[in-house]
Amino acid sequence: MKAALVHAAGQSPTYADCAEPAPQEGEALVHINASALSQLARGRASGRHYSASGQFPFIAGIDGAGRLEDGRRVYFVLPTPPGGSFAERTAVPLARCLPLPEALDDAMAAAIANPGMSSWAALTLRARLVAGETVFINGATGAAGQLAVRIARHLGARKVIATGRNPAVLTSLAAEGAGVTISLTQPEEALQKQLMEVFSGGVDIVLDYLWGRSAELVLTAAARAGADGAPLRYVEIGSVSGGEITLPGAVLRSTAIVLMGSGIGSIPLDQLVTATGEMLAAAPAAGLSLDLQRVPLSQIETVWNSDTGDGRIVFIPD
Repeated sequence: MKAALVHAAGQSPTYADCAEPAPQEGEALVHINASALSQLARGRASGRHYSASGQFPFIAGIDGAGRLEDGRRVYFVLPTPPGGSFAERTAVPLARCLPLPEALDDAMAAAIANPGMSSWAALTLRARLVAGETVFINGATGAAGQLAVRIARHLGARKVIATGRNPAVLTSLAAEGAGVTISLTQPEEALQKQLMEVFSGGVDIVLDYLWGRSAELVLTAAARAGADGAPLRYVEIGSVSGGEITLPGAVLRSTAIVLMGSGIGSIPLDQLVTATGEMLAAAPAAGLSLDLQRVPLSQIETVWNSDTGDGRIVFIPD
C-alpha cells in the first residue's frame, strides 16, 4: 500500500510503498478516508514533540476517519506503531476507534478532531467549566482557538473573550459568540489596559494557545485586577508564541491563580479519546467546522511545510 514514511528526525515524509498493516488481537484494520495535517502530526514526525517515540522509520499522521472491515464509519487516533494515519490503511486499537455521527463527513471529522479536542478536554477535564462562567481564550484566531470559542459557548460559558492577531477572524468570532475580542497587534500599553478591563470584570477560566509574551501580560493583568477569592483556572494548551515565560512570583502570591496544562500526559489517554468522541458527537449541534482543503495523499511532500493553519489540510488517499 501507499503511505507517507518518515525515515529520520527533521526529514519530511516521503510518499512510498510500504507493508500492509497486520492487526493483532484487540486491534481493527481501518480503511482511511481522510487524515488531517495538524501541528501535532508535524511535531511527532519531526521528533520535536514531547510525545514523539524517537523510533524510525514510521508512517506519519496521528488520527483520521475511515471505515472498519464491517463498514462502520469511525474516527481513530494513535494507530499502532510504526503505523500512522497518512496511509491507505492502518491498524488501530479498538478502544481508539470512535463512531462518527452521520451528519459529520469524514474530511470535516478529521479536520476538527485534534484542534477541537484540545479545548473540549481542557474545559471539561482540566478547568471543569461550570455553566455561566466566563472563558478567556488567548490565541483564538487559529483553528483550535476558533473551535474553542464555539465549544465554550456550547458547554455553557456565559461570556467568551477572545484574543488574536488576525483582525478578520476576530470580527467573525464576535459574530459567533465572542462577547469581547482583543487584538494582540496593538501597542503593549493599550493591550495591557484592555486586559485589565476584562479581568476586572471577572474571568473564571483562561485557555492559552500561545504562551510567550502574551501569557505574561495576561497573567499580570489577572493579578493586578484582583479576584473575589475564586481561583482563576489558567490552562496552558499550546506555545505558538514561545516555550518559556518570565513570571514574577508576586503574580501567584497576590491572587488566586491556578496554573495547569492540558494535553497528552496531563490527561490519561483514554480520557482524551473519550473527550474527542464527545466533541465529535456534539459537532453538528455545536456548529463545529473549519475551512479545509482536500489534498491527495500523494502530494504530501509538496504541502508538508505549507503554512495553512492547524488541521486545514486534509489528506485523501489516492
